[in-house]
Amino acid sequence: MTEPFAVWVYLSRTPLLWLTVTICAYVVADRFSARVGRHPVANPVLHAVWMIGLILAVTGTPYRVYFEGAQFVHFMLGPATVALAIPLYAHRRTVARAILPMTGALLIGAVTALVSAVAIARALGVPHDVLVALAPKSVTAGVAMAVSERFGGDPTLTAVLVMTTGVIGAIVVTPLMRLTGVADMRARGFSAGLSAHGIGTARAFQVDLLAGTFAGIGMGLNAMLTPILAPVLLPLLLG
Repeated sequence: MTEPFAVWVYLSRTPLLWLTVTICAYVVADRFSARVGRHPVANPVLHAVWMIGLILAVTGTPYRVYFEGAQFVHFMLGPATVALAIPLYAHRRTVARAILPMTGALLIGAVTALVSAVAIARALGVPHDVLVALAPKSVTAGVAMAVSERFGGDPTLTAVLVMTTGVIGAIVVTPLMRLTGVADMRARGFSAGLSAHGIGTARAFQVDLLAGTFAGIGMGLNAMLTPILAPVLLPLLLG
């Protein structure tokens, strides 16, 4: 018992504690997901988030303190995104054959994601600053926060909305595709990445390698297109 206690004392005095908590929470959530056959509701990110949130609430730890220890995970988002180029290269011929339909799907999907979110929220009376934070919800967090801040939104709120969108997208994508009869893994993956960014892409890789490849493409292309569309569409949508 002495050795585990000594390890705990050491971790509790260093920022390494919260990195360890983050990794452990994800490992537990991922193993649970594997035990239930990767069911959409057993999304590892979703369950890791509530477990970490519960620990922070019970210990009274501010988010700032937590992030100081866990920010290495945030840093690794960059290399993980770059690593998506590996399956992309492996399936480059398949990707090249689908370039035209992907272009059309990208334009329609990016515009729909931005316009529908703002239009529906505005019709429900959502405040202006929240509308701005909501607009780039389907883009990966770093890009979405930059777009939101440029137009006067709250980047922190945008990050929460991005995470929520990704989790919901990862949960509903498989049942929705089955319901609508979409069997092509290229289409499934591309739509998941375009609408649910990194979390949707992770879910696509769990289902199928080809779907994950196209999800990575959809996520990357939408991250490039939305900052171009936002300055054009947001002033019209926000009046």
